[in-house]
Amino acid sequence: MLAHRKAGRWLNTQENTFALLALDAYFQAYEKTTPDFVARVWLGADYAGDHTFKGRSTESFQIPIAMKDVVTHDASDLTIQKDGKGRLYYRVGMTYAPASLQLAAADYGFVVERRYEAVDDPKDVTRDAQGTWHVKAGARVRVKLSMVNENRRYHVALVDPLPAGLEAMNPALAVTGPIPTDPTEQKKRGAYWWWYGPWYEHQNLRDERVEAFAAQLWEGVHAYTYVARATTPGSYIVPPTKAEEMYMPETFGRSASDRLIVE
Repeated sequence: MLAHRKAGRWLNTQENTFALLALDAYFQAYEKTTPDFVARVWLGADYAGDHTFKGRSTESFQIPIAMKDVVTHDASDLTIQKDGKGRLYYRVGMTYAPASLQLAAADYGFVVERRYEAVDDPKDVTRDAQGTWHVKAGARVRVKLSMVNENRRYHVALVDPLPAGLEAMNPALAVTGPIPTDPTEQKKRGAYWWWYGPWYEHQNLRDERVEAFAAQLWEGVHAYTYVARATTPGSYIVPPTKAEEMYMPETFGRSASDRLIVE
């Protein structure tokens, strides 16, 4: 229900009324008892901490556990205990940085893929047997992203990092000039392609990344395409394309990282 809000609010008075009635029904069903309990956390056999919640409030409490301690308890359970009356809400999250730049694809709610294609001459973009992309300096490159989700998702962000040798061509800038369209796009969208808009509601073409956002994303296969120009020769490691629910970042997916050479 909260995910259906647009710009942080519902669309009209009727929606506001029924949302408040629904919240009241939820409160009467799940929040009848005034909180008066102690929450405790263990990582394996080690005690991580506790906090007392008494009375109704919006108070939250965080117990940080260092990654080095998590690694030493790799096969251990995380135990959360509530002692007392009331309802406990909790979230378990992890903040980390991978040790390797060569990352495999991951699916934790989204399947994401990325491909590079030539725009003007098929020889401008090739891929060798090791999976490395080779791009001719000065050439235009079509970047094709594919995102698959089996369930409806809310407040989705699709972010594609740019290698330092590529620069996105922004159609909103007059100096960019005309940008070629994908000749296969109309065929994929069917006879009524002009009726349906894109799955995303907003996009940003930045210096180092390209972003697309959707407040509500229906289940299915979603494509996003943009054009970039190879401006700087060099060898680059391209971080994975990532899709996630912004307010539930544990629901995410990424493509594999790529190696791209502008020559």
